[in-house]
This record gives sequence, structure tokens and C-alpha cells, in this order.
Amino acid sequence: MKRIIGILAISCLASSACRDEEGVALDDTLRIYPPDEEVMAKVYDNTYNGPEGFFVDERANTARSYTVYHVKDASMSYELCTDNFDQALSWESADNISRSVNGEYVDSYENDRYFEIIRELEYPDGVGNITDPTSPGFSRIFKCSYVNRDDVDRNVRDGYAGILNKRPRSEEAARTFVEYMWQFTFFWPAQKTVLASFSGDRANAFQHTLMLGFVTNQGFDKCDLVEVVDWVFTVNKDDGRVTKEFIHLYQFEAQLINELPERCD
Repeated sequence: MKRIIGILAISCLASSACRDEEGVALDDTLRIYPPDEEVMAKVYDNTYNGPEGFFVDERANTARSYTVYHVKDASMSYELCTDNFDQALSWESADNISRSVNGEYVDSYENDRYFEIIRELEYPDGVGNITDPTSPGFSRIFKCSYVNRDDVDRNVRDGYAGILNKRPRSEEAARTFVEYMWQFTFFWPAQKTVLASFSGDRANAFQHTLMLGFVTNQGFDKCDLVEVVDWVFTVNKDDGRVTKEFIHLYQFEAQLINELPERCD
């Protein structure tokens, strides 16, 4: 079942009055949302990795199990940045010593967004899903010329998200930043899915939205709660200031019957 929702009519987001069987927007103030069947198919599919064209990390094709990590400040609130490699290496080396699993330096790499220190990590007794006693770890420090995340609270879904310094600022730059940061975002519950990723150009800002699907187990013999939200990132064209807003759109209940998702009506 498809839904059309008026941008201003927030109060109707979870009601049947917001749905349109034909999936046709009535005017420019309305937006069509994916059918519930499509949402369920994606949020319950463990092999689904995101919408077509979504950002793929440079290390995604690493043959062995690996970790990608951004070095953070002492409070663990935000990712550090510097444009000096020696400073980046110093921060990463100190951080490596303090980590529960540390490793030997192997190599370094950089691009226009970050410095990366590559280490061979040693996991005792095959910790977690690591079958080999060692695996590569890629520790990164942002370049301030790309983004400055000082004073960003990563655990807050709304508010300040840093300064995007990449030039020229553009929809594509905003998209890359948002989609890249998604892989370092941790939400409960564990079942979280990017349903769609799209950009917008405003008078004084670039905007990028991740439409997300969340599945929450509500207990034994109860249907799961499926929630659909927009996570909207706005990048000011003048100063690069990034803000984020977490907007709940609608929800419904669903369950798996013989491994197939079904709505609970």
C-alpha cells in the first residue's frame, strides 16, 4: 500500500487517510512514500545494503574481516581533524595504545577527506566474528579542510553536525558526507535500513535526506514495530555549517510468517 503525505499535514502521518492507492501526488506539497510491502521487504532483508548508488567505502572489498574507525576526542563525542599527517599519526598512535584491541603499524593512506593508519590487529581467541587471530584495522582522522566535527555530539540525532569545508560546496559533496557518515552511525534497534537517499537545493543551503526504516521487536507473540523516518542534513552554502533533523514519518506493525514479511492489521 502506497502513502502520500502532505508536508505540512504532520498529524495525518500514521493514519489511513494519508494513503493513496494509485500512488499519485495530488499537488506539489505532497510526497509519495514507498508501499509498506517494499519497506518490509527491505527492513527484513539481511542482504539488502541500501539504495542503488549509495556510498561504498574504499575498504569494502577487503578480503578479510576488518574494522574502519575514526579517532575521537577524549570525550568520544566527535571525530578529530587535522591537516597535518604527523599530528594525525600521533593522535592515532596514542589512541591505538588505549584501545582494547591494538595492533602493529603496517602502512598509511590519505585522500582529500582523511588520513588513514593501517594496523594489523590481534584478536585473542577469535573474539566475536573474527575467525583469524589477526585482521586489518583502518583508523582515520578527518582532514579539517574537508570537515570539522569539533563539539558534535554523535549520540544526538538532531542539531549541530559540524562544518563541511570541502570546496566547492555542492549537493554531491553533501550527499557524500552524509552517506559516508552513515556507516559510523549507531542506532538501536540493530535492524536499521536506508530506504532512500536523496538531495535538494534550497536558496541558502544544500539538503540531503536519508529515509530510514527501523524494526523493533515488541516482545514474545507480538508483531514488530516498523518505523519510517527522514534524517535530514542541511549544509549552509555560505559557511558550511551542517545541521541534522530526525523526523518521524509513520509506523505500522509487521511480522515474519514462514520467513516472509506481512503486515499486522
